[in-house]
Amino acid sequence: MGERPAAPHYWASAKRTLARRDSTLRRIIRAHPRVRLTSRGDAFQTLARSIVGQQISVKAADSVWRRLVAVAPAMTPDAILRARRARLAAAGLSQRKVEYIRDLAAHIAKGTIHPQRWPTMDDEAVIGELTAVRGIGRWTAEMFLIFNLLRPDVLPVDDLGLRRAVSLHYRDGEPIGAAELRAFGAAWAPWRSVATWYLWRSLDPVPVEY
Repeated sequence: MGERPAAPHYWASAKRTLARRDSTLRRIIRAHPRVRLTSRGDAFQTLARSIVGQQISVKAADSVWRRLVAVAPAMTPDAILRARRARLAAAGLSQRKVEYIRDLAAHIAKGTIHPQRWPTMDDEAVIGELTAVRGIGRWTAEMFLIFNLLRPDVLPVDDLGLRRAVSLHYRDGEPIGAAELRAFGAAWAPWRSVATWYLWRSLDPVPVEY
């Protein structure tokens, strides 16, 4: 077996700070001592997995992803563009998601978006470039910032899992909207990605891998 990928350099400091500030997060962090955020490292695969995962469960997304990799084992932009649309759809993608993944692949293949520059760009600049691609909205771009670039302070206020976790742990089940969540999450800065990740773990102990 290969070595376990290293945690982000800020992870231990972020955990300590959040646990000190927030008793609920302290309990969740202590309940999940052996899991942590790691980067897949491949921009195209991270974005493609995020597109696959739009509006379906983590379990369903994992199943579709495995079938998609069977269709295009290299899982590169060129491999997706070479695959027949019917085979991509047969893997479980909707026609719309087939178009989205092919459009993403075409943007990268043509050089109209610039993955090599993203590590040095700020969060909003990366979001701006990504959301120019069909099928990539702010949520998908935020998943990329968290899971690929390992940005520490992203709060995906439109994420249903995060909203559900905050509702469960802080609001006695009362729903919370995006604006409220943004104000609520200000207390977790500059480690809002880490807080979000642990709140996801409170709902699903097995980390999703975008």
